[in-house]
Amino acid sequence: MKIKVGIVGATGYAGAELVRLITTHPQAEVTAISSVSFLGQKLSDVYPSYKYLNDMVCEEQSDVVEKSDIVFAALPHGLSQELGAECIKKGKAFIDLGADFRLESEDEYEQWYQGKFLDKDLHKEAVYGLPEFFRDKIKGKKLVANPGCYTTCSPLAIAPAIVNKLVETKGIICDCKSGVTGAGRKPTQGNHFPELNEGFHAYKVASHRHTPEIEQTLSKLSGEDVTITFVPHLLPVNRGILATVYADVKEGVTYEQIRNAYEEYYKDEYFVRLLDEGKCADIHNVRYSNFCDISIHFDKRANKLIACGAIDNMVKGAAGQAIQNMNIIFGLDEKTGLEIIPPAF
Repeated sequence: MKIKVGIVGATGYAGAELVRLITTHPQAEVTAISSVSFLGQKLSDVYPSYKYLNDMVCEEQSDVVEKSDIVFAALPHGLSQELGAECIKKGKAFIDLGADFRLESEDEYEQWYQGKFLDKDLHKEAVYGLPEFFRDKIKGKKLVANPGCYTTCSPLAIAPAIVNKLVETKGIICDCKSGVTGAGRKPTQGNHFPELNEGFHAYKVASHRHTPEIEQTLSKLSGEDVTITFVPHLLPVNRGILATVYADVKEGVTYEQIRNAYEEYYKDEYFVRLLDEGKCADIHNVRYSNFCDISIHFDKRANKLIACGAIDNMVKGAAGQAIQNMNIIFGLDEKTGLEIIPPAF
């Protein structure tokens, strides 16, 4: 019996990517989809590439819940709390690709998202779904907050150095670049082609909502409060996140120690590929896959670790990681449905 999957917000980029990946999952099937903007329309009318592969009609959100064992919510922030409560009440698993359950602090959620926790007990049930760090907490859970792209790539890039106390936790800089799909499907002036093409710029400098989420993860890993400087940039490409994380190396720590720490920390992580010395992580090499490529570099003159991470923001940064979490919840091998080879060119 296959897992019955419902997708709320199926016509957004992350929702459509969930459909693409679940379609070839050997132990799951999409049973219902919904979309406020395209209610009553076929998914293949919105995305012609799905014609004959998925011609499902977008239904009401409540119908999706009834027809599913697990519901994925690919919605803007502020729209998932009530849906999550409904799913848990009815015994359904729920994975939120939005931000509503990611932050543990209601004060921070109010500060960064101008919202409130509607059900504080429900928020206590939620677990942060970055499997490489928290898979033991994800097992047996029904409510998972799926991290986004920056908040996946940046911690993965620097985690081994943080966990092994090889770098200072003060002064960490996360310098990140994103493909335009990270802005969502709704057009804006900033992602309009003439504005974006042949350009490259920072945005939401020192004010991006992913800042407290990255800090939350790094603080858990380090055992102390971590404050970062986070600067995102918009690349004129469709897909990809490149996170370049800078950290001061502690006195007496060698590159060999850092390299060994990374090799040991990620030795059993299928989706994390630590690159050979001299190589640099590149978004080109992870497209359409659930891999995170990491390269580490040591600036001896400045005594800094420079860790680069690359992911596909629509897969490991959204839909692929959500499916990885689903696999954990249902006791499947994490790789199931996700053993995708990135195209070579």
